[in-house]
Amino acid sequence: MDEFIKRLPQLAKDKHKENRKYFARLKKKPPKHLDYIMQELHDAEFERTDCLKCANCCKTTGPLFTNADIARISKYLKLKPQQFMERYLRIDEDNDYVLQSVPCPFLGHDNYCSVYEVRPKACREYPHTDRKKFHQITNLTLKNTAICPAAYNIVEEMKKRIP
Repeated sequence: MDEFIKRLPQLAKDKHKENRKYFARLKKKPPKHLDYIMQELHDAEFERTDCLKCANCCKTTGPLFTNADIARISKYLKLKPQQFMERYLRIDEDNDYVLQSVPCPFLGHDNYCSVYEVRPKACREYPHTDRKKFHQITNLTLKNTAICPAAYNIVEEMKKRIP
């Protein structure tokens, strides 16, 4: 797995143009059962993939934090929302709350998340490959193939299943 993670950004870069074209076609005319197929591919991939062996998403990128996430996590950490924001978050160029730095401060050396039970919605849904109306988030998926081995594998399998 470690070797694959190291090669992943280059693999994704090599497939970027092909995948961009593929997703552009998919967006124009999404197959009738796309979400059903994506759910199947997602479930099959996560039967094989153990996120605790990877945690590359937590090591290299940070989620967006909604107001609900901030309220929930700060309560869990016994902090006031303002304290939580000052300690862990910043506002990015899109005016979204994001982590001040990566790797995620809640990621342990064993790849376990110390706020897992109350983690942000974006973390709960990552890598978003089982999302309804999947054809609307292909740009995000394209980005995630360089970060998440599962997302990369799902897209490769998807291209075989939906030529």
